[in-house]
Amino acid sequence: MSQATQLDAAIATLHRGGVIACPTEAVWGLGCDPFDEAAVMRLLAIKQREVAKGLLLVAADAGQLEGLVDWDALPADCREAVHASWPGANTWVLPATARVPRWITGEHAGVAIRVTAHPLVRALCLGFGGPLVSTSANAAGEPPARTEAGLTPALRASVDAILPGATGGLDRPTPIRDARSGAVLRS
Repeated sequence: MSQATQLDAAIATLHRGGVIACPTEAVWGLGCDPFDEAAVMRLLAIKQREVAKGLLLVAADAGQLEGLVDWDALPADCREAVHASWPGANTWVLPATARVPRWITGEHAGVAIRVTAHPLVRALCLGFGGPLVSTSANAAGEPPARTEAGLTPALRASVDAILPGATGGLDRPTPIRDARSGAVLRS
C-alpha cells in the first residue's frame, strides 16, 4: 500500500473517531480528533493516563489554531517568540479559549500546542483539516516507542490504524515551555 493510501486511510480513521499511531519528531505517538470526547477518552484509556494531566495538540500551521488560542492574552514579544519557533520541534503552553475542551486542557488554563515541521504529521493535520491530539505511544510510566517495531502488542491491538513512517530523528521529545513566562516545563 502506498504512503498516500495509508495517509488517506489514517485520516479517514480520525474522521470516524478512531485512534491512530504514527511517528512524530522524536517518538511514536498516538493521535485522535481533539473535539471527539469518546476518541480522546479511548486514547487516554490506551495510555492509562488521567484526563487531569491534559493533552498536547499538534497542528500543520498557526491558522489551524484559530479560535483555540487567546493570542491577545500574550504580550507581543511572547507571541513573536512562539511564532518564530514554528514550524518546528517546539511545544508551547498557550492561553486556551473556551473552545478548547476540558478533556484536552485537563486541570490547566492553557493548552500545549506544537506547529510541526514533521512532514507526515503535517500531512495528517492538513488532510484532517485541523489540529490533532499528539501524545507518546506508550502506557503512562513506560518508555515511549522510538520505532514502529517498538509499539507494544497491547498498544497495536488497541489502535484503529498505524501510519508507517520515520520519526524526525530527535533524541528526546520536544521541549515544552510556558509562553507567558518562558519557563521550561519539559526539557
